Amino acid sequence: MFTGIVQGVATIAEVIKAPGLNTLVVRFPEAKVQGVTIGASVAINGTCLTVTRQDGDLLYFDAMQETLRLTTLGDLAEGDSVNFERAARIGDEIGGHLLSGHVHTTAVLAEIIRTENNVTLWFEVPESWMKYVFPKGYIAINGASLTIGEVTGNRFNVHLIPETLRATTFGTAEQGQSVNIEIDSQTQAIVDTLARLGYDRPAPAL
Repeated sequence: MFTGIVQGVATIAEVIKAPGLNTLVVRFPEAKVQGVTIGASVAINGTCLTVTRQDGDLLYFDAMQETLRLTTLGDLAEGDSVNFERAARIGDEIGGHLLSGHVHTTAVLAEIIRTENNVTLWFEVPESWMKYVFPKGYIAINGASLTIGEVTGNRFNVHLIPETLRATTFGTAEQGQSVNIEIDSQTQAIVDTLARLGYDRPAPAL
């Protein structure tokens, strides 16, 4: 499990491609790899991956074909920056919301609005996932736990403070890029339960 509180930004040092598998070699800030063991879980841009090898400040992760298909990890190249979070431990503070690291879908950064001390990002999501997106609800974008602002059509926005921009890759985000989305599990459970009970259907005509 993860908390959605990004612990830093790492750099893709190398991508080793094989049929149906990419090995991501990721360079971490030195202090952030202390105590890492083979088999540990680390979220890379919100995707839960397993450490397969360590070489100093380099950690190796295998991303299988299904992961590459469902996330943006297949687009990563040498030199790219990524958000990371090591798995939560019992007793850790939950500053964001509980995440599994299982990406549901991807979204496109459609618009960036910059004002003094704030940045608003608008994302476009596949229509089928918008039923889980509500104003003031939780969502994880590239592994960062964020609060949804406005929702309209198949778009929603988030408002970012300078600290979030500094501590994550959102500070260098560009319009048109794709991001990983993990829907809040509690919201998904409630919406799906109500749908099974028939509460998602239009009211009958009188």
